[in-house]
Amino acid sequence: MHLNWKRTKIFYGWWIVAASLVIALYAGGVTFYGFTAIFEPIANEFGWSYTKISLAASLRGLEMSLLAPITGRLVDRWGPRRLIFGGAIIICLGLILLSHTTSIGMFYGAFALIAMGLGTCTSTVLMTAVANWFHKRVGTVSGIVASGFGFGGLLVPIIVNLIDTHGWRIAINTLALGMLAVVVPLSLLFRHKPEQYGYLPDGEVKSTATPDNNLALPQPAEVDIGVKQAVKSKAFWHIAVATMCHMTMATSIVTHVMPYLSSIGIARSTSSLVATGIPLTSIIGRLGLGWLGDKFDRKQIAAAAFAMMGLGTFCFGYIASAGTWLLIPFFTFFCIGYGGSVALRPSLTRDFFGRLNFGSVFGLLMGLSMLGGLIGPPLAGWVYDNWGSYQNIWFVFAGLAVVGCILMLTIPSISATTQPSDKAQT
Repeated sequence: MHLNWKRTKIFYGWWIVAASLVIALYAGGVTFYGFTAIFEPIANEFGWSYTKISLAASLRGLEMSLLAPITGRLVDRWGPRRLIFGGAIIICLGLILLSHTTSIGMFYGAFALIAMGLGTCTSTVLMTAVANWFHKRVGTVSGIVASGFGFGGLLVPIIVNLIDTHGWRIAINTLALGMLAVVVPLSLLFRHKPEQYGYLPDGEVKSTATPDNNLALPQPAEVDIGVKQAVKSKAFWHIAVATMCHMTMATSIVTHVMPYLSSIGIARSTSSLVATGIPLTSIIGRLGLGWLGDKFDRKQIAAAAFAMMGLGTFCFGYIASAGTWLLIPFFTFFCIGYGGSVALRPSLTRDFFGRLNFGSVFGLLMGLSMLGGLIGPPLAGWVYDNWGSYQNIWFVFAGLAVVGCILMLTIPSISATTQPSDKAQT
């Protein structure tokens, strides 16, 4: 059977990028950036400590860390469509359960469902989908998809307004219905690998393909390393530990930004704008540093992103004593560095480990890195509960950025360990 595909004006991979961007925007805005908006209303209603509430974000991180390697293997085998479709349904159910919360057990259970859905329809799955369709521009398209999470910040003031107007329960129910209306239809646009449809990555087209034609398609040389070989490499652990540092800092700041600013006397309306500004400003880094990573040494650009995160976090900690003007360098350095680090992670993974097992390797990296998301938010909440101030923990997290910077600069080459048999390892 011959599959004849004609070149179209728009490479189908770009439709996958566009759908991924919108899914990242909605899912990330509702379940990640929007969490800070319900933090105080829930604390006021139930009287729970900040540590208990923050633990929900950690449980989300724990479950996602456990699911990410499994999700990575599944997306390599099944493709992204079924995972995204199912993930949207699960998130919807989790949000509905959250809106009916009456106990801390129900609260954590709702976040367990949300985490399960997020794990199957966001980061690992979306990044694998676009990495399969692009090679030369993988840094740029990863930045575009990652910017979807950044645009998710636009939902924060909407969520705050819904909560202040209708209460947090009705607001969460409304967002649950939005998952069905937005994400489910977009999931149907996804396709697995371009070769299955007569294409090559980046938009090149093969005119015919038959079951008897097993000739390798001409394409740029790239490594394809299996999971076992990847885990044995130092490069894998450099990226994993650096990403863990990133997740510790990012999840803590995003989760606690509104409570922190409220604790130093900044109005809720103002702190919601700051919470919105973090992901929106990060788009500059997601697009800009992602693009720079395609042009220059990706390791050096990633190290610069960590250095910026560290400087920005240091400024964030000093807002309490030096004044709100430090929000300007915080946005300039932390947010751009944060966004750039997110965008560069998939392209670094593809550089070192290739495309054949990208989902499995990237999923394992994400699973390990989510341990940072497990530790960071409750640690920050515990510091505030015990000392009545967040300041010292922000300085500690700034030090983690230095660790990440060093790890990025010193990622060793693994070309010498690449063997043909690696491609068969999973």
